[in-house]
Amino acid sequence: MDVRAVADLSPAERRAFFERDAGVEAVRGDVRGIVERVRKEGDVAVREFAEEFDGIAVGNLEITDEAARAHDELADADDPVLDAIREAADNVRAFHERQRPEDWREEFDGRELGRRFRPIDRAGVYVPGGAAAYPSSALMGVIPATVAGVDHVAVATPPAEEISPATLAAIHEAGADAVYQVGGAQAIAALAYGTETVTNVQKVVGPGNKWVTAAKAEVQGDVEIDFLAGPSEVLVLADGTADPELVAAELLAQAEHDPNASVVAVTADADLAAAVAEAVEAGVDERARAETIRAALDNDASGVLCARSMPEAVLFTEEYAAEHLSIMAEDDEALLDRITNAGSVFLGDFSPVAAGDYAAGTNHVLPTNGGAKRYGGLSVDTFLRSSTVQRLDRESLSGVADVVTTLAEAEGLEAHAESVRKRFE
Repeated sequence: MDVRAVADLSPAERRAFFERDAGVEAVRGDVRGIVERVRKEGDVAVREFAEEFDGIAVGNLEITDEAARAHDELADADDPVLDAIREAADNVRAFHERQRPEDWREEFDGRELGRRFRPIDRAGVYVPGGAAAYPSSALMGVIPATVAGVDHVAVATPPAEEISPATLAAIHEAGADAVYQVGGAQAIAALAYGTETVTNVQKVVGPGNKWVTAAKAEVQGDVEIDFLAGPSEVLVLADGTADPELVAAELLAQAEHDPNASVVAVTADADLAAAVAEAVEAGVDERARAETIRAALDNDASGVLCARSMPEAVLFTEEYAAEHLSIMAEDDEALLDRITNAGSVFLGDFSPVAAGDYAAGTNHVLPTNGGAKRYGGLSVDTFLRSSTVQRLDRESLSGVADVVTTLAEAEGLEAHAESVRKRFE
């Protein structure tokens, strides 16, 4: 990787970093057709798309029992993968239980006001699959919903000749109520609108490729979604005390996700920047997914950047709004205080992004493409609704009556004003 100066980036180069594209618009037309067919034809369309896109002739779409069996088989075999799934699930559950808000009521000058929280009834979680296995995504999607108290949590995961037992076991361990072997845009449509087999849900969450993301954009409005996520991202903000090998390790780790992944290191130390670039180049061929990594490193939104100062590096980091932000610096807390735009932050040499991906307890379903400027990652809040509560007595209503009637009449809503006056006749 070449080192570039932040100050020397052209407008086009800056756009590549700050306006990252998930490729969703390019497939919206095709996805719209898939969604409409599933909406109208249900299971028939889902099975046809499974054969067309996945090369699988699907029998039973629902495989909830298969997930339970996979869990039991791993348990009977004392498989260490199940031990890891269980420990990760415990950590994720503990962190998300801390997020549950409490209902409250308080008195405000005689007015009793409050807020209460209730889960949605039905949620759908997409768990990627196909050529790879993602048991961690099952935990990250299902557990926040169950902690929130969602009554019915359904999971859709792509069909395969043999769906990963680890993924199925994780789905069961996380507490899903129903599991369907359906992937891609057709899975999002099935969850959103329902089919003869798939129960429709109120909210669809979870990561996926551009087809999945485009389908979420298409159904948004008919159902709620978490957000539109693109390829994985990491930005490492480092000062001269950082270990270049560790910075390079973070870039290589995220680069192996996807050829379109964006991996960036920003520092004000020229020697560190050069050392990181050298370490990245030296490490590519040692990785099993070297071809994917190389493609991600060549991405226009990837690079090692040298700023004129740490304030300039921080400004770049804020504008980039990374999905994963790693801060490797002598005073990482001081830098964190200056950062507001990040999906998840990893502080210090012993906080690799991979820990958050699997077992630290935080959620790895996070905003990409600058979304961290507007919203946060998947959480218990994703699956909750809030409502406000108020109780006024004669005296407290009297205290605001003039305000209500004056504003109501100013808005031309005479009946609103009369609804207050009526109580004092």
